[in-house]
Amino acid sequence: MSESAWNEERLGQLLRLLRPVPGDWVSAAAELPRLRAALGGLVARAEADTAFHAELIAGLEAALAREGIQPTPRRLELSRKVLRTLRDERRD
Repeated sequence: MSESAWNEERLGQLLRLLRPVPGDWVSAAAELPRLRAALGGLVARAEADTAFHAELIAGLEAALAREGIQPTPRRLELSRKVLRTLRDERRD
C-alpha cells in the first residue's frame, strides 16, 4: 500500500469519528451561493445608485423579497454578513 493510500484511509477513519454538522449549517451553506449572487447584484446596483444604496440599507428585507428571496431572520443575518464582506472586498 502506498503512503498516500494509507493517508487517505487514515483520513477517512478520522473523519468518521467526527459528529455530523448541525442541519442548520448544511442548509445555510446550501443557500449561500444563491444569496451571495443576489447580494452581489444588489451591492453593484447600490454602488452605482446612491438612492438605491439608501433604500437597500433602510429596507434590506424588502430588497431581498424583490429579488425573490424570502427574508427569514436567518437569511437577513446571512445577508448582512455577506453585504459587509462584499463591501469590504470592494474596498480592497
